[in-house]
Amino acid sequence: MATLTLRKASWCLQIARTSRTFTVSFTTALPRGGKPGHLPQDFANPLHDSIPSPRTSRHDSTRGSANHADARRAFTSTRVYRAQQAEAASPASKTTALDPQPPEKKETINVTDLSDGLKDESMLLDEGHRQVDWSRSFHGLSKEAFSPEAAKALLAPIHPDDIEIKPDGIIYLPEIKYRRILNEAFGPGGWGLAPRGETIVTAKSVTREYALVALGRLVSVARGEQDYFTPEAIPTAVEGCKSTALRRCCKDLGIASELWDPRFVRKFLKECSKEVFVEHQTTKKRKKIFLRKDDAVRFPFKEVKYGQ
Repeated sequence: MATLTLRKASWCLQIARTSRTFTVSFTTALPRGGKPGHLPQDFANPLHDSIPSPRTSRHDSTRGSANHADARRAFTSTRVYRAQQAEAASPASKTTALDPQPPEKKETINVTDLSDGLKDESMLLDEGHRQVDWSRSFHGLSKEAFSPEAAKALLAPIHPDDIEIKPDGIIYLPEIKYRRILNEAFGPGGWGLAPRGETIVTAKSVTREYALVALGRLVSVARGEQDYFTPEAIPTAVEGCKSTALRRCCKDLGIASELWDPRFVRKFLKECSKEVFVEHQTTKKRKKIFLRKDDAVRFPFKEVKYGQ
């Protein structure tokens, strides 16, 4: 049974709900005159009340006068209402405004959590044609050398203008320039990267193994990886993982081999780089970074002099 009670200084309203009825009780303080005041219109003629009729016997009147000397008495009236509900319905299933309402159900959208992995499907080969499963095969590895024209493009020295410098002093060749060298050596469409295995997604990084295939022969196998910070960035990290694997595979073809030569690295940094102190314009933190001599400091950093 649910009960709702409203109290004020001079009256009290109580509503009780049972399985099929509502009981409404109204109680108010009775003044000395013996007549209830401030009653709602619905309680003007109560079914059951304890107020004595004004036309009583002298004996009862004398007794009432004695009672009127006391403090104000209470007047109570009760009304019973039937709930208009289907008789066949179960009482437990009947709800009213007095019952606590269940929370509204919100529409849920199914979103795939990429942090659980990309679940790459294995490739299905057409059994009716002769094909090579590059996810497992090493077909053509070290079978023969490439043509002199291809070897010349692959082993050509790097132009200093193509080399970039990271703020920590590490030199590198942009990934797009590896692709240009491969296109020059084998022609567009004469090479490609074949994935070997599924994409592995850890809590902070993505990794996958790739095979570099040129002119129908496997050239090199390398694993790439890329860090990410939010699950929404996993697709971008997968592309960065592929680029990292491509650069590592190109080492076996001799592309940009100077970048792993310590003497070349030291000579390049001495001739083509500079060290500057910069300050972050938002955090005001200062540090030393490396730049090419022909480059300028970019936002959000600005160059400062040491000791200022």
